[in-house]
Amino acid sequence: SKQAQLMEVLKKEVRAMLIAAKAGLTPEQLEEQYMAMVCKPLPLRDLGFQSTLELVTQMPEVVRIHSKNDTLILKAIADDSTKGIAKLVANQKVKTRKASKKIATKANATFPTKDSENPQSSQTLSAGTPVLPAAVKAELQDLLSSSPLLLADLGKAFLRRFGRVFQYRQYGFLSMFEVLRSMADSIVVEQTKAGSLLVLRKYLARTIEKEEVPQGSVAEVPPLDPVGETESFHQAAQLMHSEPQQTQAVDLGDHLKQVMHDDTSECHLPLIPLQCQGFEQLPSTPEIPPDAVQDRRLCSLPLLKRRCLVGVIVEFVVSPSQFYVRICSTEASNKLRDLMFEMRHVYSHKVASDKYIMPESAVRPGQLCCVVVSKWWYRVIIHRVISDQEVEVFCADYGRLQVVQKSSLRFLKWHYLKLPAQAIPCSLAWVKPVEGKWSSAAVLLFKHLCRFKELVGIVDEYVDGVLYLFLCDTSTKQDVYFHSVLRDMGYADVCGENIPSQEFEELNPSALYVQPSGKQGNAEVVEPGFHLQQESRDADSKTATLKLDGAEL
Repeated sequence: SKQAQLMEVLKKEVRAMLIAAKAGLTPEQLEEQYMAMVCKPLPLRDLGFQSTLELVTQMPEVVRIHSKNDTLILKAIADDSTKGIAKLVANQKVKTRKASKKIATKANATFPTKDSENPQSSQTLSAGTPVLPAAVKAELQDLLSSSPLLLADLGKAFLRRFGRVFQYRQYGFLSMFEVLRSMADSIVVEQTKAGSLLVLRKYLARTIEKEEVPQGSVAEVPPLDPVGETESFHQAAQLMHSEPQQTQAVDLGDHLKQVMHDDTSECHLPLIPLQCQGFEQLPSTPEIPPDAVQDRRLCSLPLLKRRCLVGVIVEFVVSPSQFYVRICSTEASNKLRDLMFEMRHVYSHKVASDKYIMPESAVRPGQLCCVVVSKWWYRVIIHRVISDQEVEVFCADYGRLQVVQKSSLRFLKWHYLKLPAQAIPCSLAWVKPVEGKWSSAAVLLFKHLCRFKELVGIVDEYVDGVLYLFLCDTSTKQDVYFHSVLRDMGYADVCGENIPSQEFEELNPSALYVQPSGKQGNAEVVEPGFHLQQESRDADSKTATLKLDGAEL
């Protein structure tokens, strides 16, 4: 029956999720992880259950239920096909501050630090260190952009601003202090009588600069505060009124004459007089700003050298044959974060936002532009027009296709073309699905292996613009190679060559819309950028092969 088939598939998925969680999951966490991985809720009603707990009690061969501190914990019961991965998870090291020499050596070779530019971040980042997604980092910094915040108030402030609880554990952190330590380059923790005070490093620098620079000669406008927090915005408006500023925000020049009150946003906005006399009548064909991107494309990152090691974060997964990674380093993360902050700063001005509204004629496939999603702006390329209200766009920095409203699109300013597209289309090297197509359980396992981790990628080759690489998790006692896990679980065959990805052959937005680094596809092969350069390993060296030639295959 349909219910029996659904139950069997669900058992495999639940077992895969629980095996990947060494400490187990609560029923609520299982619901959240299932939603995150499968993009739909647990099919309780379809199976006739009222709750998740009722569901798992009907899976005695899959789930073991424990009680710890009056909290129910669900743990997996491994079967013959999952004993291998269960053993690997059981051998995961408990997070400590002492790292083995092996991991420390790898981390030093793969992730050099930038102590000269950021003396506070003296710890070397290992490949097993949890990493906050760039958007979450940007949210934390935005939260502190208007004023410092006590650590005790952070949770309530985050919930009030973004409408959700900040669950740092889902990103692999054990405590909030670990989160703050990972953001030491941008957030400072000061001890006060009231408790730990979180201060944005840029805010400290601005405060010192204000103390040293006489009034009337301020060189930088403070970042735009969110709607409703008007005090800092008034100060910024006064600074702009006293002296034109050279920032990436709207060029107010000498036209700033007055401040109007916008009743809808409860925030005072600078008013720029329109050139035409009819203030209340918008022109039927709005003029396109001269700095709006119309017929240009983003460039890709330089190609990586064969067999080099590079730190990566997997941003988006369709299957082991189709996923996108982002190179992880302090400089790369800072550039993307700064770009997001600057775009939010500029486009959050209503006058600027209206200036870059795209006319219907510009909303066409292949058009590079930007879109707002949950108050953050992303560089996207229009993939297809779905209806009069909706379009599907490709996010060049995160590798995902998403349907958005036409009204949320804006022209991209030329200035935002400089940073190459950060998402790299990838396929796992030397593997193919055993059944010709990746099963849902194989995809789910691969997502779990990749989720919220900084991994080591070993570059094999490029095929038709797709990077084929091996992925390795070095956070366990023994290095975990993803191709070996998929093979041992019976989901993949290791074939010793790269089979062209069927998924990317059907659709590769990066190949369609992103221009190769260098001149039109003649990209020079270089070592990994963003301070991730390191020596290539010799072919006959055990370190170079990283167990790719031998027992691992």
